Amino acid sequence: MNSPATKNDHQRALFALLCEFDRVCRRLDIPYVLFAGTLLGAVRHGGFIPWDDDLDVLMFRSDYERFLAEAPGVIDSDKFFLQKEFSAHWPMFFSKLRLNNTTCLEKFHPRDEQQHQGIYMDIFPCDPAAKGSLCRRTQFLASKVVIAKALYARGYETESRTKKLFMTLCRLLPGGLFAGLAKHGSADSGYVHSFFAAAKSYGKNVFPEAWLARRDALSFEGQRFPVPADYDAMLKLLYGDYMQLPPEEDRAVKAHAILVDAERSYEAYAGYRDGMEFEVKTKSIR
Repeated sequence: MNSPATKNDHQRALFALLCEFDRVCRRLDIPYVLFAGTLLGAVRHGGFIPWDDDLDVLMFRSDYERFLAEAPGVIDSDKFFLQKEFSAHWPMFFSKLRLNNTTCLEKFHPRDEQQHQGIYMDIFPCDPAAKGSLCRRTQFLASKVVIAKALYARGYETESRTKKLFMTLCRLLPGGLFAGLAKHGSADSGYVHSFFAAAKSYGKNVFPEAWLARRDALSFEGQRFPVPADYDAMLKLLYGDYMQLPPEEDRAVKAHAILVDAERSYEAYAGYRDGMEFEVKTKSIR
């Protein structure tokens, strides 16, 4: 594994996570693709977007579930930790691969003090989309209930009264029922959705299944990783004119963390967030 030559410590740690994830997927013959800002970085920058601070991959639900079941026997558990969706100490609707003995404290106060908080990459599933716009929008709304319940359980903080009320109401609803509604579409619709990639927009998260079924490979920090064969169409859907750099003053992304340490474990920072208030901003990377 070659580390990115000109990147910061956080991005070097992210690259180590991606290399381990790729090694495990190759070993198990499980397909995946780079997704969202990571895909954009591969196409436009040949690696990380210089101002990005996360890493995303996307998998079909069946491949994602097989990865969660089989990867623990292959992952180098001394260095890495697979944080599975809806598992002990992780109430979220997607999974992460984390780097042990590192720290990535995000902008929330976790309700579970045993939660692993090392530097991470996100592993997102995509699910079959239903036939017809109305049914797909029902899937989207159902996913929002699941997401809200998970965020509440995690300790997510927001200044929006509407969001606070929605999370409070959703925590009383049966999560399994709504997760089933969101996940089970039509296998022959020809479309999939990525609503459980914390989608904010309905229209940007429904796309042809073929975009993921056909894969290519692109260089990312000097190594080749799988991408959708029609990455141009996907990036246009997500970002519009994606090759156009944003104005220099907008070359920033919502910081996912309040503290990142690639050398010391998060356990060394117990109590660090006590008394802190976090300003929650939303700004999409491009």
